[in-house]
Amino acid sequence: MDCVFCKIRDREIPKEFTYEDEDVMVFPDIHPVKPVHLLVIPKKHIDDFSDFNSSELMSKVKEIIDKMIRENSLDKKGYRIAVNGGGAQVINHVHFHVTGPVAKGQ
Repeated sequence: MDCVFCKIRDREIPKEFTYEDEDVMVFPDIHPVKPVHLLVIPKKHIDDFSDFNSSELMSKVKEIIDKMIRENSLDKKGYRIAVNGGGAQVINHVHFHVTGPVAKGQ
């Protein structure tokens, strides 16, 4: 498989993790759009959000996203969570962008 996120997961590409456990990895985006721009990625390869059918893994991803929001004080400064799919994503491995701060109305 030629998936950059799987290669990072498997340590074929070196990366400093913001957070990592047996199911989820988090690291900064290489092209940040905000001062905080983290990628929250399930380690299991899932091509697209529409294929993300594990409620247990989705719950864990949400828990980690909540943790990243709190640890980066975005709960008080505004944040955005984005997921691309259906061909809009650059890497075909489901991942969530957590960005901020985001001012009200932006």
